[in-house]
Amino acid sequence: MEALYSEKIDDFRDEFLELHPYDQAAFFGELNDEERAKVYNFLSPEEMADLFENLESDEEDFKDVLAQMNPNYAADMLSNMYADDAVDVLNELDKDQVVSYLTIMDEEAAQEIKDLLHYEEYTAGSIMTTEFIAISANQTVRSAMYILKKEAPQAETIYYIFVVDEDKRLAGVISLRDLIVADDETMIAEVMNDRVVSVSVGEDQEEIARMMRDYNFLALPVVDFQNHLLGIITVDDIMDVMEEEASDDYSKLAGIADLDTVDRNPLAAAKKRLPWLIILLFLGMFTASLIGRFEETLNKVAILAVFIPLIAGMAGNTGTQALAVAVRGIATGDLEKESKVSIILREAGTGFITGAICGILVTFIVYFWQGELFLGVLVGISIFITLIIATLAGSLVPLIMHRLKIDPAVASGPFITTINDIISILVYFGIATAFMSYLTK
Repeated sequence: MEALYSEKIDDFRDEFLELHPYDQAAFFGELNDEERAKVYNFLSPEEMADLFENLESDEEDFKDVLAQMNPNYAADMLSNMYADDAVDVLNELDKDQVVSYLTIMDEEAAQEIKDLLHYEEYTAGSIMTTEFIAISANQTVRSAMYILKKEAPQAETIYYIFVVDEDKRLAGVISLRDLIVADDETMIAEVMNDRVVSVSVGEDQEEIARMMRDYNFLALPVVDFQNHLLGIITVDDIMDVMEEEASDDYSKLAGIADLDTVDRNPLAAAKKRLPWLIILLFLGMFTASLIGRFEETLNKVAILAVFIPLIAGMAGNTGTQALAVAVRGIATGDLEKESKVSIILREAGTGFITGAICGILVTFIVYFWQGELFLGVLVGISIFITLIIATLAGSLVPLIMHRLKIDPAVASGPFITTINDIISILVYFGIATAFMSYLTK
């Protein structure tokens, strides 16, 4: 900071360029606009590219940051970034801005970025990089090593080298270690592994993250329908995807449209939260109207009102627990390995056990508290039935949504809780009304 303020360029560069790019990005994130303007003068576009690749999209508005740069400087910086990272930045901009930068960028880099921009967002094509090393099956290890040394500086990773045939179709893969230890005159076809796990260019990024987790890959090749090698997806990009998907699922579970960014504008934050809250408001009004329909029951036995929050709260908590387990199971693929019948039976059993224990416990508590055995039995039975239904609802609703190709995370906690409130009220007052004669003795 001292070198930056005193404009000692050499001192600043000596200190700054020794930092890891992540630390450079963290330092840059703490600067104001005036200080950042000085950094642009002190660093080349290529040096700035390393920093920019480590900026967090949820902490920085790329549109504003690029607007602070000279357009030619920004275009040179984007040209020096890995294509997939540059695409992530450009996806945050307006279309006319994207076109403007692509026009003044290096022609070869611009073409690579254009090719990636055509792919649908959240697919393999949108997150793959085209900076990879491919060799031929009918060449020697010596010639492959020559290619590796020549192209390694531009490649995103060199730990896996992919092998293609004459038509650029994926034929195999060889690790850097196997390539190094192989004899120089050995043919690549003899040492490569021809059983290659690959993904289609249109594959969903969440499924790709699951595959890389299961196989412990550092990189995964992306192919078209004819098995032509188009690019690779590296583990660092998948880690970003996993964080993005987790954040997305959590925001939906919370009943909020998006938690990726922190809205410092109260109006913007309210606009994201209001849709779910309005829906839940009307569902809450429906719950209130249900209670109103049992007004006569409440007038005769007013003590019933005391236990409404207890039963509704237990139903909501149980439903949310089952929902969390189901959504996680769908996300990890664990539930797809089970039959739907076994899932229903397991959840019904879970609801039965938890409902029975909680029901018996609350029966005795109410009896000792109020001195009314039948009231305790009524509340206990209501909780027993409600917990079974709530557990089934919390697990089956996301499964049904998943079957209908709807993101199961939208079966959010607030939504399930409100639905279970309605169910618990119907069960509680339904039983109370049916056995009113025993309560009014």
